[in-house]
Amino acid sequence: MDRERIGLWRDEHQAVLQALSDPDVLRDSVRLRQVSLRHKELQALLDVCDQLQDAEADVAVAHELLAGATGDERQVVRDELERAEASVDRLQADLRGLLVPSDPNAGRDVLVEIRGAEGGEEANLFARDLFDMYRRYAERRGWRTEVLSATPSERDGLGEATLVVRGEDAWQRLKHEGGPHRVQRVPVTESQGRIHTSSATVTVLPQAEEVDVTIDPADLRVDVYRSTGPGGQSVNTTDSAVRVTHIPTGVVVAMQDEKSQIQNRAKAMQVLRSRLLKLEQDRQAAEQSSQRRSQVGGGGRSEKIRTYNFKENRVTDHRLKLTLHKLDRVLDGDLDEIVDALLAAERGQQLLDGAGSGDGAAS
Repeated sequence: MDRERIGLWRDEHQAVLQALSDPDVLRDSVRLRQVSLRHKELQALLDVCDQLQDAEADVAVAHELLAGATGDERQVVRDELERAEASVDRLQADLRGLLVPSDPNAGRDVLVEIRGAEGGEEANLFARDLFDMYRRYAERRGWRTEVLSATPSERDGLGEATLVVRGEDAWQRLKHEGGPHRVQRVPVTESQGRIHTSSATVTVLPQAEEVDVTIDPADLRVDVYRSTGPGGQSVNTTDSAVRVTHIPTGVVVAMQDEKSQIQNRAKAMQVLRSRLLKLEQDRQAAEQSSQRRSQVGGGGRSEKIRTYNFKENRVTDHRLKLTLHKLDRVLDGDLDEIVDALLAAERGQQLLDGAGSGDGAAS
C-alpha cells in the first residue's frame, strides 16, 4: 500500500473536516454539497485503508507463525493465513473501486422528463405508466418528488411531464433511466385484441443550482400566452403560461401548470438551468450530441433501452440483456434489481477503463 498517498488522504480529510465547520461553507449550499461529498469519499477510502493495513499485518504475522509451527498447529496457522490473504484481496478490490473517479453530479437532485413518443394515445398512456412507476420507486427509496409540469392527454395519459426527485442517491440510481422505453400490449382503444408497440422517451437531468449556470437575461426570449387544457377558470382565462427560449442554444422550456405567470417562469427557469448544465457537461466531455441521442434518440419503436411486454409480464433491459418476468412489480416501483445491475455494469467498465489507463489502486 502506498503510505505516502494514504498520508495525503488523511491530510485532506482533516482539511475537509475543518471546512465543514466553516460558516462560509455552511452558508453556500453548492460548496457544502461538494465538501460533504468529498468527506464521504475520503472517509470510505480511509476506512478501507485501515482495514487493509490490519489484514496485511495479519498476513505478516501468520507467515512468521507458520515458519515455526509444527503438527496440527501448522494447519491451523495455514487456515488463518488463507483467511487473511482473502481479506487482503477483497479489500484491495474495494479500494480499486473507491478510486474510480466520482460522478460530478453525485448528490444532486434529478429532473425526470417523460414524453409520449410513437403510438398516439397509447404512447401517452404508457408515459403515464412510466411517470407513476418513477414516483412509486421514489417512494420506496424514501425520496421526495415534485411535479413541475404535467400535460394530460385525452384518455388520462400524459403528453409530457417533468418530475423533480430529491434524494441523496437519486442521481446515482436514476441516471441510467434516460432513453426510449418501448411497450408491447393490447391498447384500450384496440377492439380486436391485437398487441401494439408504442414508445415513450425519458430524459434524466441533474438539477442545477442558480450558481451552477450563469444566464444572461439578454439571451432569453420570454413569451406569455393563455394556458390550454384542464386547469380551472383562472388558469385558462389569463396569460399565465410561459415559454422561455435560450437564444444561444435554442433550448425551449414551457410551463403552464400554475395560475401565476411568476410561478410558471420560476419553474421554467429551473428546468432551463438543468438542461443548460447538462449541455455544458456534455460539451466538456466532447460528447454532447452522442450522450443526448443515447438518452432520447428519435423516440422510435425500433430504438429502445428497455421493453415492457404486458402479455408475458416481462421487462427486458437491452443494454444488459437482462429479462425479468415481473413487469407488474417493476411498474409498481420495484426497480432495484435493474438499477443495481446497471450500476454494477457501469462500475465494471470503469474498473476496466482504469486498468487500461495504468492508473491502478495503491499496492
